[in-house]
Amino acid sequence: MTPGAEAGAAPSPPKPLFGSCWSCRVLSGVGLLLAGLWIYQGPRQTMKRGIPPSMGTIAQITFALGVAGWGVVILVDPVGKQQRKLP
Repeated sequence: MTPGAEAGAAPSPPKPLFGSCWSCRVLSGVGLLLAGLWIYQGPRQTMKRGIPPSMGTIAQITFALGVAGWGVVILVDPVGKQQRKLP
């Protein structure tokens, strides 16, 4: 139990990642999407030259997709849209 919390009190809902700062979310989300695209371009250029992909290339593509996915999550903000249902 956290200090200052009463025994019968319901836990407070989670705070959104960037609060209500829309511009912070857009800037961070678009920045991460662009970073993911930039990371993806390296192995993509290698594969365009006809070099078969190695494990490192596939790991870099996977990492780029993860960074881009993180940007989408920040833009969509699923935690901030979460509603608590009352019994």
